[in-house]
Amino acid sequence: MNITQHELRQRLEALDTPSIADAMDSLDLYGPLQGIHNQVPGQKTIAGPAFTVFYRPFERNPGEFHNAGNYIDLVGEGEVIVVDNQGRCDCTVWGDILTEVALRNRICGTVIYGAARDIGEVQRVGYPLFSAAKFMYSGKNRVRAVDNQIPIKIGDVTVRPGDWIVADSSGALVIPLAQVEEVVRRAESIENTEQKIRASVRNGMGLEQARAMHRYDRPWETAATT
Repeated sequence: MNITQHELRQRLEALDTPSIADAMDSLDLYGPLQGIHNQVPGQKTIAGPAFTVFYRPFERNPGEFHNAGNYIDLVGEGEVIVVDNQGRCDCTVWGDILTEVALRNRICGTVIYGAARDIGEVQRVGYPLFSAAKFMYSGKNRVRAVDNQIPIKIGDVTVRPGDWIVADSSGALVIPLAQVEEVVRRAESIENTEQKIRASVRNGMGLEQARAMHRYDRPWETAATT
């Protein structure tokens, strides 16, 4: 990687997911995590490497109790937890205790292919949480985390450990690690082009003319600094 992880995070957090999606589209990359919604109103863009967790249902013996989320002690500062509970919406794999630990450990945020609970508390503390659903029944004794830091799938999209997750009020997407620098460069150029178009329109220019002038057909080729 030619730029530091800190700089990469800063540049991604200055963008939004629509611009990043357009940049990925220009490279024939598909990264949106469909069905994943922001659970904290007003969420700013977050970005960080993925720490993946895979859950599986199991049948417990009566009287047994199984914790569901002790993996969190392994997650590094600045990482984004990405949980694959296979899209289940009838039991949760995130709540207030995990939120408190995540905040203490400076984890960047959490994306869940499944359900979360204690949403009121999550919103109160402003923790970045994205999930497919909200529900109240716990995953304890219903599912267990059987592996972490392995490739997982959310819909048709594969998330690998270390891939970059970007999420905001529009949703969440994954950028393959090998392409993240080029995606950032193109997304910055796209945002720069769109700013120029808006400025031209505000000054009275027609939309068609403004788009033609600023090469809206290939916005990623516009230098972000011009």
